[in-house]
Amino acid sequence: MIYLNATTSKLQIVSSSAANLDVQCNYIDAATSGLGTQTPGDQGTAISSAATTDILAAPASSTTRTLKQMTARNKHASLAQTVTVQYNKNGTVYELHSTTLQAGEMLEYIEGVGFFALRATSGLTPDIQTFTGNGTWTKPTTFTPKAVIVLLWGAGGGGGGGGSLATATVCKGGGGGGGGACLRREYAASDLGATESVTIGTGGSAGAASTAGAAGGDGGTGGNSTFGSKLTAYGGGGGRGGAISAVVTGGGGGGGCGGAGSVGTTSGGAGGIPTAASNGAGGQGVTGGVATATSQNAEYGGAGGAGINNTPTGGAAGGSGLMGGAGGGAGGSHSSTPAIVAGGAGGAGNSYTAGGGGAVGTDGAAPTAGSAGAAATTYRGGAGGGGGGTTVTASTNGAAGGRGGQGGGGGGGGGVGQNPGTGGAGGQGGDGYCVVISF
Repeated sequence: MIYLNATTSKLQIVSSSAANLDVQCNYIDAATSGLGTQTPGDQGTAISSAATTDILAAPASSTTRTLKQMTARNKHASLAQTVTVQYNKNGTVYELHSTTLQAGEMLEYIEGVGFFALRATSGLTPDIQTFTGNGTWTKPTTFTPKAVIVLLWGAGGGGGGGGSLATATVCKGGGGGGGGACLRREYAASDLGATESVTIGTGGSAGAASTAGAAGGDGGTGGNSTFGSKLTAYGGGGGRGGAISAVVTGGGGGGGCGGAGSVGTTSGGAGGIPTAASNGAGGQGVTGGVATATSQNAEYGGAGGAGINNTPTGGAAGGSGLMGGAGGGAGGSHSSTPAIVAGGAGGAGNSYTAGGGGAVGTDGAAPTAGSAGAAATTYRGGAGGGGGGTTVTASTNGAAGGRGGQGGGGGGGGGVGQNPGTGGAGGQGGDGYCVVISF
């Protein structure tokens, strides 16, 4: 408790520089004898020089003035200010507290708590820098950061292109691309340079649309993202191009914390190191699908892209990721009749249940493309693109897969076309992403 009970008592601040300092004191006056009436009051003071300044005046006679709360804020854009609070009783000075306030910082006093500073490094005003393309992270200079958090995603794999029905046989849509891995690291700010280069991986290339009566092209592997030489997040593998026979169309493998995912083949593409054959934990990259399945989900590793089994079944959705990029959905296929077999949605971010990302395209006489996956945020990776629609209408092209969301979403596979129509192209994988938070 700080109180003034004499007409010669006052509270002062000694300031060290010309930094602008705004001071606000809230107090209660009460009669010295008896209970009396308590009267609230306030006093505001602006300081702009190195000086000794009264911030709480002495009370009237027979009155006790009790300081309840004080705020002193350095509102200068760049100058620091050393602030010393002192009690002056009849010319005798007693130092109560002293601290240096950087630009934007505050000194607070609260009755029952005491003095404390609100620092720029306290997390009240963190510096956040985001990167959707290559750039340079710069350590903040408006305050002295103590810690830095880096969130980094590798790029997603591209979806495979859809095939074109050659004869009355099974024909496959493209497999979904695998998701890119997410890595989170915390650093002491002193361990980082004044600047660090940031490289954002480019999404894996879209699998080429088939020519008439031919298989679709494979999707490309997503590029790795890096933060200086300290951190690498690996990309997901591309989805297999749609076959014109009853063989598996494998989804791309998700990126792992130690390696990129593989392109799907007649089996699912292997997840990046460390590898999970099905639902992954930690930084495991999840192997791409080989059938309509729900077990290609991931935590921080990339999820597996959707695959299509020998005899295609509908709804082949991409795996989802809690933080890693999600896998793309498979494109629509044909049975040997031929009859439409629908593709699947891409996987979602902040989820451990397959599907829920980019929507699958519609099938029929005028098939539509799969929807793009949503971009990453600080709490989820990019969603997978939806698979493209398919058709059994003569001389009609299949539709393209949706692009994976930025932050490692895998591209959706393209849908099957009816010869001489061509298959749809796969969706490109989502680019990598980086968020750097300093406080």
